[in-house]
Amino acid sequence: MTSSGTPTDSTPTDSTPNDRAYIHEFISITKQNRAKYMHHMTANWSPLAQEQRHQLCYGVWGVVGSTGAWPQVVNLWEEDGLSGLARSFGTEFAGATLQDPALAKWWAAAADLRSGGFDRILLPHPQTRPIEQLCADDAGGAVYAHELIQVERGGAPDFLDAAMASATDAHGRFGWSLIGAWRTVMRADDECILLWSIPDWQLWAQAEQAIADRSATLLGTADGSVLSRERILLVDAPLSPLRTGRQPNRDDRTGWEE
Repeated sequence: MTSSGTPTDSTPTDSTPNDRAYIHEFISITKQNRAKYMHHMTANWSPLAQEQRHQLCYGVWGVVGSTGAWPQVVNLWEEDGLSGLARSFGTEFAGATLQDPALAKWWAAAADLRSGGFDRILLPHPQTRPIEQLCADDAGGAVYAHELIQVERGGAPDFLDAAMASATDAHGRFGWSLIGAWRTVMRADDECILLWSIPDWQLWAQAEQAIADRSATLLGTADGSVLSRERILLVDAPLSPLRTGRQPNRDDRTGWEE
């Protein structure tokens, strides 16, 4: 690993990729409720999910509206692999109401803050560090670039390999660190998500200018396999682990009882 926290081929992880799966959520927020929703997800939901499901909060971010849909939030949850996610689904959808009765109060509060969303299940590239290691490495940024990338059918694993191999060059040129690389399951292995940690806003602007001028690319030759790409900017919620360096806990709650 470099001194800045950029992963290398030899970077250890706390677990193997097969031990981890992720739920990725785009959430549409109602009215002016984004701050309330982000607090509800981190302080009110995450401690319960950690205890009952061993689901860790990887991150909760607000989308920078000038770069994507608004008002919108991105949630990312780290699970104990697909088998752990299956156990969680089995609990949540066991009843006739298709909802865990223990979460009725939480769901009711969340319903007033959001209007819908779109979820994906992701599997990480082997070099993608789990959230606890990212926190230990102080890998957070002032802003994050989130990329949704389409590649040829079956091409997601090879694209992620190439992206990770090119990430060191992007870090050296622009200061961006590729902290997350995933492929979407339940598709044709044709969709990937990348997450870049950027130390400050000017480093974002400099990179985007170079890309717009076609004087540089983020991923070198890996860019050649991209069919379509959407990059948006994200900013951490106040209790998001990459900002605080820890998981949300019950002490973060204000006026909430289960």
